[in-house]
Amino acid sequence: MPMRPCWAEIRTRALEENFRFLAGVAAPHAELLAIVKCNAYGHSLALCAPAVVEAGANWLGVTSVEEGIAARALCPNARILVIAGVFRDQSAAAIQFRLTPVAWEPWHLDELRAAASATGAAPESLAVHLELDTGMSRQGVSSDELGAVLARFGPSSPLRLEGVMTHLFAADEADGEITQEQLARTDEALGRISSAGIFAEWLNIGNSAALLAGQAQTIADIAARHGMRALLRPGLALYGVVPVYDPPFAPPEPPSLAAARAALEPVLSWKALVVGVRSIPAGATVGYNASFVATEPMRVALVSAGYGDGIDRSLGNRFSLLVRGQRAPLVGRISMDQCVLDVTEIAGVVAGDEVVILGSQGNEAITAFDHAEATETIPWEVFTRIAPRVPRTA
Repeated sequence: MPMRPCWAEIRTRALEENFRFLAGVAAPHAELLAIVKCNAYGHSLALCAPAVVEAGANWLGVTSVEEGIAARALCPNARILVIAGVFRDQSAAAIQFRLTPVAWEPWHLDELRAAASATGAAPESLAVHLELDTGMSRQGVSSDELGAVLARFGPSSPLRLEGVMTHLFAADEADGEITQEQLARTDEALGRISSAGIFAEWLNIGNSAALLAGQAQTIADIAARHGMRALLRPGLALYGVVPVYDPPFAPPEPPSLAAARAALEPVLSWKALVVGVRSIPAGATVGYNASFVATEPMRVALVSAGYGDGIDRSLGNRFSLLVRGQRAPLVGRISMDQCVLDVTEIAGVVAGDEVVILGSQGNEAITAFDHAEATETIPWEVFTRIAPRVPRTA
């Protein structure tokens, strides 16, 4: 049966090429962990995880054990890092599905150790990545609590500290001051870890903004001082969106950033169809609560997408979508399942015409940054709020 015409097109070839470009930026300093959490930033884990593995990714990053289990079914040989850690009673499943948990609380490690011991696991056989809190105050072990967490590792424990990670929460600030402070705290913590006789293989740090700002060498240098290898975690750039730095870099900007603007391609396009077109007289109202009143005769097009699909309701009367390669203003409030466009100045619009909500049509484009600026949010939210009922197609 034909489906309701509101869908997202996923260009897996673009995703693969984006990964290869980013891997080239990181090389030879670091390997990449491809972030496919939150349903691949709303793009579809089922489509994107196999694509980045095909492109050469050895590591995938997911939010939860549940997402990790889904990724394991798709990518049987990938290393899968559970970035938000394990919740109570999830450790056995993490082990069963060969997931690598991030941990920072003592109870994380206690549960993982108990679950591993219950399987008869050999000493130091369960890889764990330890997250450090270097200033974000979100997740991660604090400097004061590091000693108590390190005590959970040792030659008799089934746990093995494979990686140490932190999150560079201001890597999109061009002056880099906060990032340098975080890296210094990370360096100090790594010294404490090695002094305790514990040696990790991976320094797992750095997002898209850090990678494109040229931080791979710096992170690799810190890793090398401690006998580790660098593992960077690009997310947004994988999907073809270059982070915006605040303030912008003074010319010349980092070569990797300039190259990214030319090379990275958007992976997702979001589309719907015109359901019908009607003429309305001056004085007619459109949508709930008559928030739009026609000041002259108009032609308006009904579109098969609304806030139930992820179009922000606040965009009514102040944003445009694309039809026939032109921008058509949204008029009236966005409904749950529909919205209305002013097509008075666009000749020939008929039922069945394709409408682009996010993406390109002709010489025009609507980007995730356009949506984000109009709704005072960020591109990550624009992608992830596209509703599950919107099918993703390759």
